[in-house]
Amino acid sequence: MGTAASSASGPLQTPLHALHRERGARLVPFAGYEMPVQYPAGIIAEHRHTRGAASLFDVSYMGQATLRAAAGHDAATVFERLVPGDIVGLAPGQMRYTLLLAPDGGIRDDLMAMRAADSATDLLHLVVNAGTKDTDVAHMSAALGGRATVERHDDRALLALQGPQAAAVMARLAPDAAALRFMHGAPVAVAGFPCLVMRSGYTGEDGFEISVADDAAEALARRLLAEPEVAPAGLGARDSLRLEAGLCLYGHDIDRTTGPVEAGLAWTIAKRRRAAADFPGAAPILAALVSGSARRRVGLRPEGRQPVREGADILDAAGDVVGRVTSGGWSPTLDAPIAMGYVAAGHAAPGTSLAVTMRGKAVACAIAALPFVVPNYRR
Repeated sequence: MGTAASSASGPLQTPLHALHRERGARLVPFAGYEMPVQYPAGIIAEHRHTRGAASLFDVSYMGQATLRAAAGHDAATVFERLVPGDIVGLAPGQMRYTLLLAPDGGIRDDLMAMRAADSATDLLHLVVNAGTKDTDVAHMSAALGGRATVERHDDRALLALQGPQAAAVMARLAPDAAALRFMHGAPVAVAGFPCLVMRSGYTGEDGFEISVADDAAEALARRLLAEPEVAPAGLGARDSLRLEAGLCLYGHDIDRTTGPVEAGLAWTIAKRRRAAADFPGAAPILAALVSGSARRRVGLRPEGRQPVREGADILDAAGDVVGRVTSGGWSPTLDAPIAMGYVAAGHAAPGTSLAVTMRGKAVACAIAALPFVVPNYRR
């Protein structure tokens, strides 16, 4: 999205590609794009700057789309056929984290859905994951059966301004945006550029996600980076921040083989939707709510200083495999390694002593409550 291929077969580039190079970013392939994993300051410095001030992330690889109902239909009602959340209950400008579900209860994707801020406009703004945006749009379009259309916005970039001082920056450049409540959005001019601004993000910090036309993205990014609180940050810091916040990464912590209950995402299933049982995969998901799931997503605190990586086995006291790590790394805030993974339900209680495999050895670890770091959202 918001891209031009660097070659017929090479990775795509976001509108900020030249700015990333100018800033000395180390670029890596990610979801079909060439993206900055870090800048010269390094991942730990970028992570800590986000926790203490404000960082600007290029998340233009995400999929942006609009769901618009056909005549005689309501956008929120139609969209609820695909997800377990209360979309009909959204107020104008309110957004919700929800899940695209398969008939067997597996998670097709996690996404954000926002009702248009104008109460007279019947549409939903959607933000989906980069690696699934093609299949998501195809799935939604087919499942909606003409009751609504899904229009991709491949001509728009997405910037994430994250951190406790993000609001102060927006108060200077876009006072209306600074007044937004958490999980709300509206069309707002930021430093004179027309944008769709949402008070949201995936770092565990207060912040804003700013959708802007491709041809204005670089100029807006430069204006934001000119503010004294703001520094650029890459994929490395974004990953360590979301891991500290206990947030799932699609394709790693959740996928088609995981359901909402075992993933710790049962809260996304609205009470009204549970009673109606009218969402994809309702039967197995509601059964898991009653009887529990065979495994559960948990936090892990390994001993020592070596980070645990995705794919590592989780072992019980007898050395038997009881789970697998799905995300792992270093926590700059805790100055220690942390990880997430799935374990058999009988081993999921916080404080349970287990072990993880690391370079052919078993390293002691303990189950930890999620999140590792308490989020700092503006409620």
